[in-house]
Amino acid sequence: MSQDRIIKLKSTKSKHVMWTHKNKKHVERKIELIKFDPTLRKRVIFKEAKK
Repeated sequence: MSQDRIIKLKSTKSKHVMWTHKNKKHVERKIELIKFDPTLRKRVIFKEAKK
């Protein structure tokens, strides 16, 4: 698996970090996803951050 496809998603409410993949051919903007944050135990927005 290519390392340049891996992106870091950081929670907007806490310091929790997730790693995922992104298809850079189709998605040119930064990703924002609503995911479950286990430290807060609720769903929050995760934004793409620098590696």
